[in-house]
Amino acid sequence: MTPVLKRFGQLLVLLAVAAFSLRMLTMVLPYLGFEKGILFLTTKPAAVNDNPWFRVGFYVHITSSWWVLVLGLVQLVPTLYRRWPRLHRRLGQVYVSSILALAAPSGLILALYANGGLPAKVGFTLQCVVWWLVTWQAYREARQRRWLPHAEWMLRAYAVTLAAMSLRLESYGLYYFFQTKPIETYLTVVWLSWTGNLLLTELLVQAGLGRWYLRAFGLRVASAAVPSPTVAGGIG
Repeated sequence: MTPVLKRFGQLLVLLAVAAFSLRMLTMVLPYLGFEKGILFLTTKPAAVNDNPWFRVGFYVHITSSWWVLVLGLVQLVPTLYRRWPRLHRRLGQVYVSSILALAAPSGLILALYANGGLPAKVGFTLQCVVWWLVTWQAYREARQRRWLPHAEWMLRAYAVTLAAMSLRLESYGLYYFFQTKPIETYLTVVWLSWTGNLLLTELLVQAGLGRWYLRAFGLRVASAAVPSPTVAGGIG
């Protein structure tokens, strides 16, 4: 590939990341006026909207999930690592700590107030627990400098991070193409949005996606799973 085409490809990636980030931000901004009767919040009864635990969990979750979505996508851009490896590590630290301390715990709070009864509450709860665990495992692998397992677990973690987007896309698909009833659509995507993402990602991981990323990052695949004698301080 010529240098011009390479730079053009990098520019397209950056533009795609910027467009994705702005689109996600437009979905969060309407809620930052802290009004109770708008959009998703209209599906909750007044008692839930007035509950301080729900409100704290909701606003922490939507804001932290926004930058987690963006940071996770940025971490998948090989050029970032090759040119600014230290920035990649710092952003990775923010990504992991945001999920472990903010996004996943606040998601557990929201799961308690989920519409759809016990099946929905259990589905969202398990999603948050799995999200926390796979992200923690990715962090542990990085601490031990086991880059191949780290890359594979990070891919699984981002698959769960993308569940919110999958939920919306799958809801539209089931409702408009298969004419499922609203409650059937909702309860299906509560589970499918994250289990389906994990299944697809696992197929890609087994097909070698983690190894592809290591090569794209300029790391040696053959020794990527061998732990270093020294434990690194921080992600990467």
